[in-house]
Amino acid sequence: MSYRTILPQLIAAALFPVGPSPAFAEEPALPLGAETAGNALPGEIMLRAAPLMQAGRGDEATFWFYAGQLRWRSRLNGGPAQDPTGEPALFSSLFETLGPPVNNWAFGDIPKLQRTIDAVLLWDAHYPDPSLDPVVHERMRAGLRDLRDQIGREAGMIRAERASRGLENR
Repeated sequence: MSYRTILPQLIAAALFPVGPSPAFAEEPALPLGAETAGNALPGEIMLRAAPLMQAGRGDEATFWFYAGQLRWRSRLNGGPAQDPTGEPALFSSLFETLGPPVNNWAFGDIPKLQRTIDAVLLWDAHYPDPSLDPVVHERMRAGLRDLRDQIGREAGMIRAERASRGLENR
């Protein structure tokens, strides 16, 4: 092959690499039932975590726990009219009951927790709750993104703290 015939092929290979570009990462996978949970009440979403944790499916439990939290925080911060249950105490109760086992599992693998938060944000964007105040909800979404980023920055410290308490780092 001559220089003149191979040069265009080399240029094309450099401009159009085979396979997906690293800039276009795959979207995270959403758990089973994600498409039907968009209009569920936040408490119902959070409650999906309990049986999943009991069944040893911590990653899915983490998804639903954080998805429910995101929606509920948006309702609670949107004012009393936004919370259909009228009971912030119910949120606190679920958070205190489900939070420790879910977070104990989730924080054992920081990169996976960050990917799960990305999946929650993706799910929330694909299956929005139109009853939420969009300004308040975007503020809650930003808070969840900030949490994801903070967890990443503090990953070493989190792992060390868990190890010192005898908790598993996966």
